[in-house]
Amino acid sequence: MGPVPGPGQQTTNRGALNFMVEGKKIFITGGAGFIGSTLIGRLVENNTVVAFDNLSRDSLSQKEYRNHPNLTLIEGDILDAEHLARSMDGADIVVHCAAVAGIDTVIKKPVDTMRVNMIGSANVLEAASKLSRCDRVVCFSTSEVFGQHAFRSTETDKTVVGQVGEARWTYAVSKLAEEHLAIAYYHQEGLPTSVVRPFNVYGGGQIGEGAIRIFIERAMSDRTIEIHGDGTQIRAWCYVDDMVDGVLLAMTHPKAVGESFNIGNQRAVTTIYGLASAVVRVLDSQSTIKFARRDYVDVELRIPAVEKAKELLGFEAKVDLDEGIQLTADSYKKQLA
Repeated sequence: MGPVPGPGQQTTNRGALNFMVEGKKIFITGGAGFIGSTLIGRLVENNTVVAFDNLSRDSLSQKEYRNHPNLTLIEGDILDAEHLARSMDGADIVVHCAAVAGIDTVIKKPVDTMRVNMIGSANVLEAASKLSRCDRVVCFSTSEVFGQHAFRSTETDKTVVGQVGEARWTYAVSKLAEEHLAIAYYHQEGLPTSVVRPFNVYGGGQIGEGAIRIFIERAMSDRTIEIHGDGTQIRAWCYVDDMVDGVLLAMTHPKAVGESFNIGNQRAVTTIYGLASAVVRVLDSQSTIKFARRDYVDVELRIPAVEKAKELLGFEAKVDLDEGIQLTADSYKKQLA
């Protein structure tokens, strides 16, 4: 039996949730990014959407709805509190996707990571708290808050801040601070916040770092796929459409307020080597796989428990790994056509 729809939702005959968000002004920081721009595609027909982004990673320009009359793109930085607040004015719903992310970027720019993810997030929450009305604020945390070893981690498991001085953990610490602040705004100021923790999201439109994107792009042209480390690192992979389902639930479901949710696919689990092999197999590629030295601390095991999101919100990932790989490859082929 599939998930039971919550308020404002109905099920299609395929069993997928169809979210009825209509007539709202929705403000999305990082709206030009991978997940933000995909979310826009689910909202822009029936709502007014404002994407606020510095365009450092622009996936929105590749979307067919990039010039939709209901969509406004504002180039801006969440560290500019005044511009952010002016741009957010009149919003009914705020979705905060903007962040410095990606292991290579984080390691190179740990100061920027901390400033954007902590101070920028504080600016977003403060501006939202000053809105004349605000139905919901959804903030993005990360599965990195569980550290190097996370097996079926629940939302109440202890978070890990990592060794001080190891640049990788600046991302986890900064996002954990954002998560605490979001929930604090709910308790102290009554701001209806909700937090989602994405677990290894992939799909068409991903820009920058991302193992599946890199593996697929190389496999499509039969180039060598390079794995950092020994390939035994274990991940659970969540297709972007499933992630967006989770975000929409956090935006609309009354039980999401004041809560954090793991959003991932606990069934789509494989090692990094297994992932590379699956990409080669699904795409019938001639790529070979080789191993390269890893110069940074990595997460060895990361699999979520998603029972809370299923029980409270009705969330359940639907896209298995093979299907997701093919869908992602198809989207890249469409862009190249």
